[in-house]
Amino acid sequence: MDIAKIEKRIGIRASTDKIWEVVSNLSGWDQWNPIETGVEGTIAFGGEITLTEAIEGLPERRVVGRVGEWQPYAQLVWMENRGLWFRSMRYFEIEELEPGSCIAANGFLFTGLRGEMFFDKQRKHLRHSVDAVAEAWKIAAEG
Repeated sequence: MDIAKIEKRIGIRASTDKIWEVVSNLSGWDQWNPIETGVEGTIAFGGEITLTEAIEGLPERRVVGRVGEWQPYAQLVWMENRGLWFRSMRYFEIEELEPGSCIAANGFLFTGLRGEMFFDKQRKHLRHSVDAVAEAWKIAAEG
Protein backbone atom coordinates (compact mmCIF):
# COMPACT_ATOMS: atom_id res chain seq x y z
CA MET A 1 0.00 0.00 0.00
CA ASP A 2 1.37 3.39 -0.97
CA ILE A 3 1.62 6.17 1.56
CA ALA A 4 1.51 9.87 0.76
CA LYS A 5 3.25 12.04 3.36
CA ILE A 6 3.63 15.74 4.01
CA GLU A 7 5.67 16.96 6.96
CA LYS A 8 7.33 20.04 8.40
CA ARG A 9 10.29 19.74 10.78
CA ILE A 10 11.42 22.79 12.72
CA GLY A 11 13.99 23.59 15.38
CA ILE A 12 12.56 24.77 18.70
CA ARG A 13 14.65 26.25 21.50
CA ALA A 14 12.67 24.76 24.37
CA SER A 15 12.68 21.63 26.48
CA THR A 16 10.73 18.54 25.50
CA ASP A 17 8.59 19.23 28.59
CA LYS A 18 7.57 22.67 27.31
CA ILE A 19 6.98 21.51 23.73
CA TRP A 20 4.90 18.53 24.93
CA GLU A 21 2.93 20.80 27.25
CA VAL A 22 1.77 22.82 24.22
CA VAL A 23 0.66 19.69 22.33
CA SER A 24 -0.84 17.76 25.23
CA ASN A 25 -3.03 20.66 26.40
CA LEU A 26 -5.78 19.88 23.89
CA SER A 27 -8.14 22.61 25.12
CA GLY A 28 -5.32 25.16 24.63
CA TRP A 29 -4.88 24.48 20.91
CA ASP A 30 -7.23 27.36 20.10
CA GLN A 31 -4.55 29.71 21.45
CA TRP A 32 -1.78 28.61 19.08
CA ASN A 33 -2.87 26.21 16.32
CA PRO A 34 -4.05 28.02 13.16
CA ILE A 35 -5.81 25.03 11.55
CA GLU A 36 -7.02 22.73 14.35
CA THR A 37 -9.34 24.25 16.93
CA GLY A 38 -12.04 23.18 19.35
CA VAL A 39 -9.90 20.18 20.27
CA GLU A 40 -11.33 17.79 22.85
CA GLY A 41 -10.53 14.27 23.86
CA THR A 42 -8.18 12.02 25.70
CA ILE A 43 -4.55 11.30 24.94
CA ALA A 44 -4.52 7.56 25.61
CA PHE A 45 -4.22 4.50 23.38
CA GLY A 46 -7.53 4.24 21.54
CA GLY A 47 -8.68 7.57 22.98
CA GLU A 48 -10.88 9.75 20.83
CA ILE A 49 -9.83 13.23 19.73
CA THR A 50 -12.34 15.55 18.05
CA LEU A 51 -11.52 18.90 16.51
CA THR A 52 -12.46 21.39 13.85
CA GLU A 53 -10.03 21.41 10.94
CA ALA A 54 -9.83 24.59 8.86
CA ILE A 55 -7.18 24.14 6.18
CA GLU A 56 -7.03 27.16 3.89
CA GLY A 57 -8.53 26.29 0.50
CA LEU A 58 -10.54 23.33 1.85
CA PRO A 59 -13.97 23.24 3.49
CA GLU A 60 -13.92 23.39 7.28
CA ARG A 61 -14.78 20.02 8.78
CA ARG A 62 -15.19 18.21 12.08
CA VAL A 63 -12.58 15.47 12.60
CA VAL A 64 -12.97 12.46 14.87
CA GLY A 65 -9.75 10.50 15.28
CA ARG A 66 -8.49 7.64 17.42
CA VAL A 67 -5.14 7.91 19.18
CA GLY A 68 -2.96 5.19 17.68
CA GLU A 69 0.34 6.00 19.31
CA TRP A 70 1.55 8.39 21.92
CA GLN A 71 4.57 8.74 24.09
CA PRO A 72 4.77 11.63 26.55
CA TYR A 73 7.32 14.27 25.55
CA ALA A 74 7.89 12.56 22.19
CA GLN A 75 4.86 11.73 20.04
CA LEU A 76 1.11 12.06 19.49
CA VAL A 77 -0.52 10.24 16.56
CA TRP A 78 -4.18 9.85 15.68
CA MET A 79 -5.89 8.12 12.80
CA GLU A 80 -9.06 8.93 10.95
CA ASN A 81 -10.89 6.41 8.82
CA ARG A 82 -12.45 8.32 5.95
CA GLY A 83 -14.12 5.33 4.36
CA LEU A 84 -13.15 2.07 2.73
CA TRP A 85 -10.54 3.60 0.39
CA PHE A 86 -9.12 6.44 2.47
CA ARG A 87 -7.31 6.68 5.81
CA SER A 88 -5.37 9.60 7.21
CA MET A 89 -2.96 9.92 10.08
CA ARG A 90 -2.02 13.15 11.86
CA TYR A 91 1.11 13.32 13.96
CA PHE A 92 3.25 15.51 16.19
CA GLU A 93 6.78 14.37 17.11
CA ILE A 94 9.47 15.83 19.36
CA GLU A 95 13.15 14.84 19.21
CA GLU A 96 15.56 16.28 21.74
CA LEU A 97 18.90 17.28 20.25
CA GLU A 98 20.32 18.53 23.54
CA PRO A 99 18.69 19.93 26.68
CA GLY A 100 16.61 22.96 25.66
CA SER A 101 16.90 22.29 21.92
CA CYS A 102 14.61 20.03 19.90
CA ILE A 103 13.40 19.19 16.44
CA ALA A 104 9.62 19.10 16.24
CA ALA A 105 7.69 17.62 13.34
CA ASN A 106 4.05 17.65 12.38
CA GLY A 107 2.47 16.08 9.37
CA PHE A 108 -0.14 14.01 7.63
CA LEU A 109 0.03 10.52 6.14
CA PHE A 110 -2.61 9.34 3.68
CA THR A 111 -3.18 5.74 2.60
CA GLY A 112 -5.54 4.07 0.19
CA LEU A 113 -6.38 4.99 -3.39
CA ARG A 114 -8.58 7.95 -2.49
CA GLY A 115 -6.07 9.08 0.14
CA GLU A 116 -3.35 9.38 -2.49
CA MET A 117 -5.73 11.17 -4.86
CA PHE A 118 -6.72 13.61 -2.09
CA PHE A 119 -3.05 14.21 -1.28
CA ASP A 120 -2.13 14.85 -4.93
CA LYS A 121 -5.01 17.27 -5.38
CA GLN A 122 -4.55 19.15 -2.07
CA ARG A 123 -0.74 19.07 -1.70
CA LYS A 124 -0.36 22.89 -1.78
CA HIS A 125 -2.97 23.44 0.94
CA LEU A 126 -1.56 20.65 3.10
CA ARG A 127 1.98 22.04 2.75
CA HIS A 128 0.81 25.48 3.86
CA SER A 129 -1.05 24.01 6.85
CA VAL A 130 1.86 21.93 8.25
CA ASP A 131 4.20 24.90 7.77
CA ALA A 132 1.79 27.22 9.63
CA VAL A 133 1.31 24.72 12.48
CA ALA A 134 5.08 24.26 12.85
CA GLU A 135 5.72 28.02 13.08
CA ALA A 136 2.87 28.51 15.55
CA TRP A 137 4.02 25.55 17.67
CA LYS A 138 7.53 27.02 17.78
CA ILE A 139 6.25 30.43 18.91
CA ALA A 140 4.00 28.86 21.57
CA ALA A 141 6.77 26.66 22.98
CA GLU A 142 9.48 29.31 22.94
CA GLY A 143 7.27 32.11 24.23
